[in-house]
Amino acid sequence: MMEQSMSNPQKPKEFTGKHMLMVIGLFFGTIITVNLIMAYFATSSWTGLVVKNSYVASQHYNEKLAANRAQDALGWSPSLDVGGDVLRYRLLDAKGAPVDATQAEAMLRRPSHERDDHMVTLLPDANGDFVVDHALASGAWDIEVQLTTSNDIPFVYRERFIVE
Repeated sequence: MMEQSMSNPQKPKEFTGKHMLMVIGLFFGTIITVNLIMAYFATSSWTGLVVKNSYVASQHYNEKLAANRAQDALGWSPSLDVGGDVLRYRLLDAKGAPVDATQAEAMLRRPSHERDDHMVTLLPDANGDFVVDHALASGAWDIEVQLTTSNDIPFVYRERFIVE
């Protein structure tokens, strides 16, 4: 028995060029995979730019702040309903009555890119809501609804929503 174990000694495993190639391949494959995953999440979840030029936007900050305060002081309550292929916007005054306006313009934007950005016009419905039949692709959307009442009072509403 002793003879068999002596005649078949096990060689220590060598680290060859093939092993080094596999190590390098695994190393760079891991880095590339992680970068691709991070790039996917960055492009699918990026909230987007609010303004194109922050310096120019900062010059009008106080004006926008005053307009927002004036709008809040009205006590109006807006709501948005996106169901099926219908966008429904409701704006009630402080007494709970629908606000009188001839139309509302809505800018629909994707948070992550500009390719699907577009405007739609919402028209008044019989119950005072503003409605448009408009199919949206699934995913995240930002809407900015602007209307001017019959008394020339401007109102702006912004919301982010998800279409399933």
